[in-house]
Amino acid sequence: MQQLTDLYTQWCGSEPADVSKLPGAGSNRQYYRITSHDGTTVVGCIGTSRDENHAFVYLCRHFANLQLPVPRILAVSGDELRYLQTDLGSMSLFDAIRGGREAGGRYTVEEQQLLKRTIRQLPSIQLRGADGLDFSNCYPQAEFDVNSVLFDLNYFKYCFLKATNIDFHELKLEADFRLMAKDLTQERSDAFLYRDFQARNIMLVDGKPYFIDFQGGRRGPYYYDLASFLWQASAKYPHKLRRELVYEYYNALKQYVEVPRPHHFVARLSLFVLFRILQVLGAYGFRGYFERKQHFITSIPPAITNLRELIDSTSFPYPHLMEVLNQLCGLPQFKQIEVAARRSDGYKTTDRNPYTPHPQDGPATFSKYDGSGPLVVSIYSFSFRKGIPEDKSGNGGGYVFDCRSTHNPGRYEPYKQLTGLDEPVIRFLENDGEILTFLDSVYRLADAHVRRYIQRGFTSLMFSFGCTGGQHRSVYSAQHLAQHIHDRFGIEVRVCHREQGINFVLDAQQQAEEVKRV
Repeated sequence: MQQLTDLYTQWCGSEPADVSKLPGAGSNRQYYRITSHDGTTVVGCIGTSRDENHAFVYLCRHFANLQLPVPRILAVSGDELRYLQTDLGSMSLFDAIRGGREAGGRYTVEEQQLLKRTIRQLPSIQLRGADGLDFSNCYPQAEFDVNSVLFDLNYFKYCFLKATNIDFHELKLEADFRLMAKDLTQERSDAFLYRDFQARNIMLVDGKPYFIDFQGGRRGPYYYDLASFLWQASAKYPHKLRRELVYEYYNALKQYVEVPRPHHFVARLSLFVLFRILQVLGAYGFRGYFERKQHFITSIPPAITNLRELIDSTSFPYPHLMEVLNQLCGLPQFKQIEVAARRSDGYKTTDRNPYTPHPQDGPATFSKYDGSGPLVVSIYSFSFRKGIPEDKSGNGGGYVFDCRSTHNPGRYEPYKQLTGLDEPVIRFLENDGEILTFLDSVYRLADAHVRRYIQRGFTSLMFSFGCTGGQHRSVYSAQHLAQHIHDRFGIEVRVCHREQGINFVLDAQQQAEEVKRV
């Protein structure tokens, strides 16, 4: 520790004001946040392996020179066991999407956008990052090859499979392992294989993803990192979201390399998914069964669920391995894990273009209300059982939308005491998707109406959303339309969730760009 402090003092020119240890991860490396007297922070690392530290420092400098989003190396000790890097803060992607993970895979639209933003960045570090990279600096080896595959498959066999007491034919399993290793390495790739690409290793700085902990990377196929990220056991990404993220990655990859046809890409990806699941089960077995670390034990059930879903939907040419894996998924301690219901795609938000407006014929006459301004929008949620809200402006009530055609969370016990303002209800509605399609049409209608009212200088417009109880769907819709109009036009929006007794005002912000355009 003193040597790290000395390195900082030598680099900074003064001793630190504070040094605090950061939470540990899976490796033996220790990280510290070091604060100067003016409040500036850097991160210091103490490693136990010179080669591992050398790999990270080399890769980090190489990626930084290519303007990739990674921390900057500030100072390195002579023996390379300690170094300083820029501080990327404490918000990881893993933390940012915690809500969706804890909700069993019901990720909000904002969380999904974070994931898509991250996955679109992956090809840049894999392909751009490989440009001019000297792979001999990688640790512990330079390339993804047959030997490394067999090592991981045997890690699964000895650290996980044998602990379950399943009977298997050693030679037949070894033959399948060798065939699988050959298949995984048959296509040579000059990409940088990150190897530990997961949400914990993505830091968010002002919403932008930055990459860390890539010191185990090497030359290898880009499928590996995609499989590693999307089939991370604890993430619980639903099938629909996974498919969308694969699509985002596939299109981003086209910017850097000629991509295989979709069916070939998906087949290769499935093979790497199988390999990655077996690999992590080996790690979970060692860390959980042998080292008794609870986090890894609790990660085993979702990994088994991923494995069961994969082998139920995909055929692999490894007969004895498949026989063993089917036995594994059928073990009593795993059989109770229910396979998540395969949700249909359901409704999707689509781009329904509104009718092109026609110019008015002849000279226009104007209302006495023209030019009064500024516009104030009132938005209500209500229960149809208690009647439509009264329009106190005297203009007739504006729009009334019926939300009862959309899926009702109020029919399910966990949501009955909640409202459309509560995160579990928000996740339910957004994951289902019907409410998004519904609001897609509302937004277009509202935007056109608000824009014209601002142009004409009208002072009042009202939107009301009704559902059965005025608790879930109508509240969600009213809240989201209010935020949408306020964000886009910057005008005053008054919100009333009538049945919940909630009233508030979003104040006018006249600098909104949409207002300037009208």
